[in-house]
Amino acid sequence: MSYRFLPCLLPLLPSQTLQVWHRMLSLESIPPSKRPRSSFMAPPRIGTHNGTFHCDEALACALLRLLPEYRDAEIVRTRDPEKLASCDIVVDVGGEYDPQRHRYDHHQRSFTETMSSLLPGKPWQTKLSSAGLIYLHFGHKLLAQLLGTSEEDSMVGTLYDKMYENFVEEVDAVDNGISQWEEGEPRYALTTTLSARVARLNPMWNQPNQDTEAGFKRAMDLVQEEFLQRLDFYQHSWLPARVLVEEALAQRFQVDPSGMIIELAKGGCPWKEHLYHLESELSPPATIAFVIYTDLAGQWRVQCVPKELHSFQSRLPLPESWRGLRDEALDQVSGIPGCVFVHASGFIGGHHTREGALSMARATLALHPAPMSPINALVQ
Repeated sequence: MSYRFLPCLLPLLPSQTLQVWHRMLSLESIPPSKRPRSSFMAPPRIGTHNGTFHCDEALACALLRLLPEYRDAEIVRTRDPEKLASCDIVVDVGGEYDPQRHRYDHHQRSFTETMSSLLPGKPWQTKLSSAGLIYLHFGHKLLAQLLGTSEEDSMVGTLYDKMYENFVEEVDAVDNGISQWEEGEPRYALTTTLSARVARLNPMWNQPNQDTEAGFKRAMDLVQEEFLQRLDFYQHSWLPARVLVEEALAQRFQVDPSGMIIELAKGGCPWKEHLYHLESELSPPATIAFVIYTDLAGQWRVQCVPKELHSFQSRLPLPESWRGLRDEALDQVSGIPGCVFVHASGFIGGHHTREGALSMARATLALHPAPMSPINALVQ
């Protein structure tokens, strides 16, 4: 994978091979210094607890290691107060939160901080773990460096919020034992989360060797790679898609007089979340029911807008009588020649031409002229 958002690090690459690039990123390739702290050249020390490790401190250490001042830092895994006192920064251990002294623990009874409490105006009220604390205090600086821009760039602020909501907050919640539901039981188990994968890097209970040092290094590699991949996606896929959705909304009345159908210039882009946010800002208010675009094969798709971001229910599904049909059978029932298919749930259909896809959307609108209001579909 090419980390295009790291232009400031590219000159450091000693080779053009992907393997060398990954070794550059690998935390295992940065051995901790053995020099005493009295040495003028001694690297900084990042302290965290030893024993069983978790995703939050692995991510906290990995994020710090991405900053220039901590890139060569020694990771000191201990619960010894004297050793922790000699560290430049301590995460997830020590029983204190004091950013002036770079102490970032969240286990003490008095700690109840959230993004919302420490950064008024932010909506997230999940109790912070060590990962969230490090991200809160160093995240803007880190993202600006990784993106090759300044902290004042609006893109940094946008991606800072996006990465917390869709990456770091989950780690905070899992480490603090916060349920995903306020009541009721989950319908299925999630066993492949980042936190779960980190936990499985600890020694198995019946292994003779219970040393956790090697596993912790692997955990830092894992979470660092995940973080960088996610940031790359949001910068180069998610963020550019917003522009396409903005343009589609601005031109919606040219696509259809109802203003309820938009056409994306490029298919396959992540449009849903942007649509919900931008739709709420339209004046006069409007509800988008359908999105048309071309697929990879050049055929046209008509996709129904979901009621909510992660919902499988559409605001206005394609007609029941069309669902599950293809080709000529669908042509006959719909009265629209050139149809390709309609999904059995009615959330998407295909046609050979743009006009045909538009006709499928328009015919559905004619049957149901008042789809669900977008108010309840806004991203939480």
